[in-house]
Amino acid sequence: MTRSIRCAKVAVLAPMETPLDYLVPDDLAVSVGDHVWVPLGYAKIRGLVTEISDTIETEFKLKPIAAKIDDEPVPAASLRFWLWAAGWTLTAPGTFLKGCLQALKTPKAQIKHGFVRTGAEPVKLTSKQMRVLEVAVLPMSAAELAQAAGVTVGVVQTLEKKGYLERVEFTTQGFDAPDPDFMTPTLNDDQAAADRLLEMEWDRQVFSPVLLDGVTGSGKTEVYLETVARALRDDPTAQVMILLPEIALTTAVMGRLKRRFGVDPVQWHSAISPSQRRRIWEGIARGEARLIVGARSALFLPYANLKLIVIDEEHDGSFKQEEGVRYQARDLAVMRAHQEGFMVVMASATPSLETLTNAQKGRYSWVRLEQRHGTAQLPDIDLVDMKAHAPEAGPTGDKWWLSNPLVKEIEATLARREQVLLFLNRRGYAPLVLCRACGERMTSPKTDSWLVEHRATGRLVCHLTGFSMKKPDRCPHCGALDSLTSIGPGVERILEEVRERFPAARAEIFSSDTTPDADSSAALIKRVEDHETDILIATQAAAKGHNFLNLTLVGIVDADLGLKGGDLRAAERTFQLLAQATGRAGRAEKAGKAVLQTYSPEHPVMQALKAQDREAFYAYEQMSREIAQFPPFGRLAAVILSAKDNALLNRFGRELSLAIPNTEGIDVYGPADAPLSLVRGMWRKRFLVRADRNRDLQGFMTAWLKSVKTPNAIRLVTDIEPYSFL
Repeated sequence: MTRSIRCAKVAVLAPMETPLDYLVPDDLAVSVGDHVWVPLGYAKIRGLVTEISDTIETEFKLKPIAAKIDDEPVPAASLRFWLWAAGWTLTAPGTFLKGCLQALKTPKAQIKHGFVRTGAEPVKLTSKQMRVLEVAVLPMSAAELAQAAGVTVGVVQTLEKKGYLERVEFTTQGFDAPDPDFMTPTLNDDQAAADRLLEMEWDRQVFSPVLLDGVTGSGKTEVYLETVARALRDDPTAQVMILLPEIALTTAVMGRLKRRFGVDPVQWHSAISPSQRRRIWEGIARGEARLIVGARSALFLPYANLKLIVIDEEHDGSFKQEEGVRYQARDLAVMRAHQEGFMVVMASATPSLETLTNAQKGRYSWVRLEQRHGTAQLPDIDLVDMKAHAPEAGPTGDKWWLSNPLVKEIEATLARREQVLLFLNRRGYAPLVLCRACGERMTSPKTDSWLVEHRATGRLVCHLTGFSMKKPDRCPHCGALDSLTSIGPGVERILEEVRERFPAARAEIFSSDTTPDADSSAALIKRVEDHETDILIATQAAAKGHNFLNLTLVGIVDADLGLKGGDLRAAERTFQLLAQATGRAGRAEKAGKAVLQTYSPEHPVMQALKAQDREAFYAYEQMSREIAQFPPFGRLAAVILSAKDNALLNRFGRELSLAIPNTEGIDVYGPADAPLSLVRGMWRKRFLVRADRNRDLQGFMTAWLKSVKTPNAIRLVTDIEPYSFL
């Protein structure tokens, strides 16, 4: 006789390709999104319930779920998105979900016993007792309540005996609710027109991707914050996520959000503590945290009722995750909005070619802001041909890196008591150290990556692997004494030159070395805003999102830097970065100017920047990509192989190349040595897959890679839509 049984599919947190079936015991109540322990082999392993169904009992006996875990369930919409993202990135579901649940590794906050008002009417109470009742709105321990009211613990205990306070259990403080009407800004005509277009899109209450395209300083933030307010106002349970590319930007945006909504939004990034991460994760899953600002991983929080996503600086390459599970947060955010049928706003002054093309083709709504806010004007841009204006040598004979035209502009700016930004996207003192005697280039052990000199600490550092060593007196290769010389400039070297040329100017560096966390970034930004700094020497940390009102000159030390290498997005990235950097100049009443030092003034990127003709550059770049059928006109994927045994790697690379399916509309290139062919003692090879847009790239990749068994000694990594080609 057959009988019906309850069955659950469980995605175990292990590299399994599909969820596994388990029996749901009669005395166990589980739902989709619940955390459970299940038997797997001889062990018990954690998993997430992805599906519940009734089936007919068969001779094949299912193992029962061992236990339910008392953690906040994952909302169904978030779980559905996580599983889709796992498939999109060609990641085993359990591996992907394990990353989404990292915050739960920290133990739950200990439950405290506290006191809160019962609501009984006060009768014949002392002034001390009344003060306690006034502050006992939220649960607090007896000691915390007594301290807040300025009384002894005995007063609190007396009020409990009289029935005015009741003992409750609580864990941590809750989340302040944002007020969408706390401070309504005054928008100028351009901003108001853009806001009306966004309101029309919002009122449709369907999936609506929008490009908010505005020149630097046009006030895009104020415009998209009105859409945030609309979402919070229309639904008292709605959650809004604002994605930012850099922690350094979080500080600036947090202040603006607090002024607009009256509370600190919830922050999510790598710098917050493990206990805070768990508290935030649980608060979002319960729907208590409503306004969230974070880096790309905030996309994978367990939102209970997500209604709007804003992606600020949507073009930024930092939205691409390059380690572990590789994904492009912007693209996945659009899919999340599509799955749940809500609005996603992508804001940028220099949109990615993918987003701009979607807007041009009508797939995305396109809202434009073409004027700077108030009286501010876009800066004039001059190109300095470094072949004609080679910098002179310093007093000690060392090479200088600032040309005479740029130096004259700095002198004039400082004379007007205005501020200067010198931009060089290269950390440290020098990117290369070599031996004058034998030509040896200092590299990281078992890695092709050059060691970068950091003169401030006296060390040589590999920015790829993190390796660090004291700069030696002798060449490790030939033993020559004092033969190591620094090649090329980093921000530390520019600071050294600035201090020699402008000794009266107050100068400092803004990079991830000098501002490693949000607090140090905020402190430096405040010093610049308070004009305690005259010359700011910065990497891309200062190129976007900051509004320095007295900064009128931007000098680009090496405008050609990003054009080097074989990256298909090199020109686009360089244009975006330099447009953002030059856009820091003249953001208030004072006129701004930018000076770009370049050895290739005729390059289309430089000509477009000088003419401030963004459309001409994008048209040129789109034409180049369309001819090659590269994104956004085609799709890309990468396969990266690495192994300690180079011979084994070469053999497997050939075997994998022989197994490439013959599929029309899909081309595979490789295997080829990676540009950095040796990293941490592992040899590396790459395949590049190009597919027409109407082809199932993930299906092709899955079929191809499953056709050959990967040896245990070889690591195989897939990257859908790669950004890095190292």
